[in-house]
Order: sequence, then structure tokens, then C-alpha cells
Amino acid sequence: MRKILLLSDTHSYIDERILEYASGADEVWHAGDIGDTKVSDALKGVIPVFRAVYGNIDGAEIRKEFPLNQRFLCEKVDVWMTHIGGYPGKYAPSIREEIYKNPPGLFICGHSHILKVMNDKKLRLLHMNPGAVGLYGFHNVRTMLRFEINEDSIQNLEVVEFQR
Repeated sequence: MRKILLLSDTHSYIDERILEYASGADEVWHAGDIGDTKVSDALKGVIPVFRAVYGNIDGAEIRKEFPLNQRFLCEKVDVWMTHIGGYPGKYAPSIREEIYKNPPGLFICGHSHILKVMNDKKLRLLHMNPGAVGLYGFHNVRTMLRFEINEDSIQNLEVVEFQR
């Protein structure tokens, strides 16, 4: 079993509360718009496994370190993480063909700053967008997701909220 902390859209912001949640996870996944390597460095300092993708605001330094897309297995769950991915029925043009041809079990994206977890019944996958945990953007509540992956099961999903 793996305990996962999923976040996105930090936009160069990290604080002790985020790091405290990260230290309680087995893995931290960041779905883009990291903003500054101080964020990724701080997270890597408290967690053994850190996975991330770059987002549209990320510069060359972050783009050298992290890919646009990550596809990997966690336990027995096929995970695909990207920054701009859309959502069931309205996937982004850049990923649409591949997601229909070869859907993962868990599809993760960020970008919208809108927390959303939903099943795609047509593709038989779970879609997650953790919202935004940074200070920049229109959102009033900063959010992250915590959950566990046990073999092929995603369980104990929890929304973590912080006021701005």
C-alpha cells in the first residue's frame, strides 16, 4: 500500500503545512505549475518518492528536470499525469487520441485550479485534479488530495483544504 499526496499549481509557493502533509505520505505527486525549484526541492527533502510534470508557467529549469507527461505504475494502478489534460468528455486535444487509445486507470491533471474527482465510465478510469494549493489564482480555498493505492484499488480519498 502507498500513501499519496497529490498537489498542483503551487506557483512558487510552499509552506510548512504542505510539507507536514508531504512527510506523512509515501509519495508526493505534483501535477504541474511548480513555479520554482525551491518548491520541488523542499518536497524532495521530506519524501522519498517525488514525481512531477511541468506546467505552462514553468520555465526551462523545471522543464529540464520534469517531463510534460508521466506514465507509471503505482502498485498495480496505471497512472498518467500531465498538467493540461481536461476532464472526462472534454479531454485536451494534446492527449485526446492517446487517452482513448490507451486509457490509464488513474488520470491526473492540474491547470484549472478547480478540484475535481470523477469517474470516466466510458474509458473506465478515475480522473483527479487536486485544484491549486498555491496562492496565485482565482481560487478562494487552496486544495490538495490524499489517498491510498492498495494493489489495484484507490481508497481513502481525502480533500485537504487551506484558507488563503
